[in-house]
Amino acid sequence: MSDSPSSWILQVRQRLESPPPSRLGPKEARQAAVLVPLYVDAGQLWTVLTRRTEDLPHHRGQIAFPGGGREIGEEAWETALRETQEEIGLDPKGVVKLGELDEAETPSGYRIIPCVGAVPYPLETTPNEGEIAEIFSVPLLAFANVQMAEEREVTINGQTRMLRVYHVAGGRQVWGLTARLIQNLLERLGLGSMPV
Repeated sequence: MSDSPSSWILQVRQRLESPPPSRLGPKEARQAAVLVPLYVDAGQLWTVLTRRTEDLPHHRGQIAFPGGGREIGEEAWETALRETQEEIGLDPKGVVKLGELDEAETPSGYRIIPCVGAVPYPLETTPNEGEIAEIFSVPLLAFANVQMAEEREVTINGQTRMLRVYHVAGGRQVWGLTARLIQNLLERLGLGSMPV
């Protein structure tokens, strides 16, 4: 990706537009949205993730993009920006809309629209201490490194599934919905899995 703000933004927008992101069929599930923040530093595309606190009722301690449940009458982008401001203090006015990823669902009953946005760099954030234990950035190419990803068999609530797990700096493991969203983003941007 180019260092020029306008050129990388246009490149990502084009990649996210075609084909259009897929949407799930009608079903009973709680509507939600997340922001997938992107920025360029030193010629590399980076994303921003959070680690949720251990005392939350759902998804405690997990690594996730900022986001949450949609309120009545809210569009996905409104939710993603509102929740991002609440969780990490990012000013919504500084986010440039780039596009969306495929809608995804969670075993806990949420259907989530991932909204991809360009954020200013250097990033100014303030974690909501009741929800967010940590905010950190990872270069997207770290997720594309095949040596940093594995397919792991896990049993959750009595169901055995294969999950993709990304191993990133600081001994962190990114899995579940967040890993699926990252995989979708990499595919959309043509980064895929690359050998070292």
